[in-house]
Amino acid sequence: MSVHPIRTHPLRVTVSSVSSDAHMWNLVHLQLLLEEAGHEVTNLGVCPPDATVLDACRGADRPDLLVLSTVNGHGHLDGLRLVRTLRRDPELAALPVVIGGKLGVRGAADDRLGQRLLDAGFTAVFNETEEPAERLLADFLGFLGTLAATAPPIPAGAR
Repeated sequence: MSVHPIRTHPLRVTVSSVSSDAHMWNLVHLQLLLEEAGHEVTNLGVCPPDATVLDACRGADRPDLLVLSTVNGHGHLDGLRLVRTLRRDPELAALPVVIGGKLGVRGAADDRLGQRLLDAGFTAVFNETEEPAERLLADFLGFLGTLAATAPPIPAGAR
């Protein structure tokens, strides 16, 4: 699926897996998708400790969005821990954070994980057991468009 460049402000997006997930191709795909849409992407790679993710979200180059991708089926556990820690940090409490992919290993029983993750502090959840991949991608791109339309522009000197 080709992504048309955004017509609003580009976002600074940090993509990462969760600490237990060593799958890289999903992150590369996300990075390319986001860059094709005109966003600036920092890819933290696989198995980052929570502290690494939190540090990447702080400071002058703070992202407009943190995207967590997981395919190992344990993302809901690591994601819950990470988002709860992030929401307790006053500097990061309002940062939009999404998680997507294979969030659990119990098939249809994992349908309830989305609400649990939202309740813990995620801005959006894209659970592959709840929607077909094409629908998840469309939902994710719609979310990005809405966020990009409301985000302040990245200062010209910061690019």
